[in-house]
Amino acid sequence: MFNLPILLLGGTGQIGQLTAKALRGRYPELPLLIGGRDDAKAQRVASELGYAEAVVIDAKADDLGFGSRPLGAIGAFYADERLTSLRYAHARSIPHLGISSGIYEVAPEVAIHMQRPDAAAIVLGYEWLVGATTVATLAFAKPYARIDSIRIGALVDEEDRGGPAVAEDFARLASVMPSVLSRKDGAFVWRKGDDARCSFRAIDGTSIAASGFSSIDIAGLAATTGANDIVFAIGTGVSSSRRAGSTKSTEIIIELSGLDAAGAPLRSRHAVVHPGGAAPLTALGVSMVLERLAGLDGKSAQQAGLFFPYQVLDHAEYLGRLAQEGGRLMTLPLA
Repeated sequence: MFNLPILLLGGTGQIGQLTAKALRGRYPELPLLIGGRDDAKAQRVASELGYAEAVVIDAKADDLGFGSRPLGAIGAFYADERLTSLRYAHARSIPHLGISSGIYEVAPEVAIHMQRPDAAAIVLGYEWLVGATTVATLAFAKPYARIDSIRIGALVDEEDRGGPAVAEDFARLASVMPSVLSRKDGAFVWRKGDDARCSFRAIDGTSIAASGFSSIDIAGLAATTGANDIVFAIGTGVSSSRRAGSTKSTEIIIELSGLDAAGAPLRSRHAVVHPGGAAPLTALGVSMVLERLAGLDGKSAQQAGLFFPYQVLDHAEYLGRLAQEGGRLMTLPLA
């Protein structure tokens, strides 16, 4: 029996609902609080889940319009320019996961953590699809003694646009960040215009026109692998599965180069694919991070600190659940 509920802010949106269903499927009696601005919609989602309660949220109120109530963790699925949910959680030592900030918005979140770093775990959850990219890249990197270059291309099927919150996030990021972050010759650089455009090959070999994207995966992978060159780009088009006559999927193409254990040059090309598209893959990472933050998996709750998702997730467990959902890690032929 679980005593402390998990609060899902924006729990009526697409990713929020998928996360709630993932948690409910694994923990049938876990209390969930479905937070949203529309009470009727929140009530509907909560009633469908069972062991759930709808709560109306005021994102401008210091207490979220929610007051004080013990919580196991908070997951926030919308852009929170005031960082109200993070400040609320931090003041009450509640673990917090936010997935809608961009890399340029890190400083205010870090500043809150620094005032009381022992308060609770804070997860900067805006890795691409919340763990899918970095966890997979680190798995593919195991045969390498040294990683020199990482090139990542995320293919979003044109029929896989997500909900309104996702569209708002991308519009905001595009407006405030005309340049995109990458790593070149060991330096972090900002690319813009034609320099930020590129292409990559989908799983079936189709060339996809893409634009650079400032994913926080770049910072995490640079710190973890030491790679001197890292590029992340997003392309929109027809996914390989749909081109083959099936339904849409989401693809992440990962190309690595470096040296093997014998010091010989090594190159490889891989993919992460999920048959349901981007939203369920995101929900997988979100639900597993929240499990860890609240200690639902039978282990002690995540200790206080500032984390990326890949530092909180159990990689083997993540990849196992990805496979259970029909997702795959693939090794692809080189050019």
